[in-house]
Amino acid sequence: MGNTLSVAEIAAMEITNPNVENVQKPNVQPNKQKSCNTASECPILHAKMGTAGGCPVQHGDDINPLNMMPPANQTPAPDQPFPLPTTRQVSTIPKAIVKEGESPFWVYPSPQMFWNAMLRKGWRWKNDDLNPKDMEHIIKIHNANNEQAWQEVLKWEALHCYECMEPKLKSFGGKATQYSPRARIRQLMGYELPFDRHDWIVDRCGKEVRYVIDYYDGGDLNNKYQFAILDVRPAMDSFENIWDRMKVAWWRWMYSREEANETSAAAN
Repeated sequence: MGNTLSVAEIAAMEITNPNVENVQKPNVQPNKQKSCNTASECPILHAKMGTAGGCPVQHGDDINPLNMMPPANQTPAPDQPFPLPTTRQVSTIPKAIVKEGESPFWVYPSPQMFWNAMLRKGWRWKNDDLNPKDMEHIIKIHNANNEQAWQEVLKWEALHCYECMEPKLKSFGGKATQYSPRARIRQLMGYELPFDRHDWIVDRCGKEVRYVIDYYDGGDLNNKYQFAILDVRPAMDSFENIWDRMKVAWWRWMYSREEANETSAAAN
């Protein structure tokens, strides 16, 4: 949503308080307060992996409809060149549907699960020069981008913080080859197409809201394992979503205009 909506951004950081003990967590520190009173899966190293865009997902009868992933497979592949960890990291993204005994937060795949999923999609490791460190980096990139996407979702959800203080992620799926209308318009204007797309269904206290996430190549990897530029916005499939996008577009224009005027006045 950009850097102009500081009011919504601050509120968004206070909506959720992920707190799971005895699990491995990413380096994301959400604010522990939850208040509206304050002002305010899967990009991978495609060039390295030699794959087309999208998550390592294959559709079939055994696919979980909530995350479009096959059942967890921690068994090493028969011709796997090196062992991979089976440790799974718990995210800070709360689940809308929690079965008995499950974590209330989405759990990322282990390196071994990711490897097996890529094989199911058709990737063949012998075509690439991979080592265990590469897989570690791929997992960190995957997890960091999902955490970043959720924080962007929360900025939008902050517009409805009085309506729902604890939005949760219900389901998601990759649509790498189904470019959004916005991405196609940007292409006509001379910009590159995103290398991946996800649609996330957020549970806003009983109301389902669809978000579209386009992933663009942002260049070099930073120290937080982020290289993608995320374009996250509510899908234009309801009047409420359209109204939110209109409001944000208006705020952006107003704030950028004020900033331009202040810069001009300071220069004079």
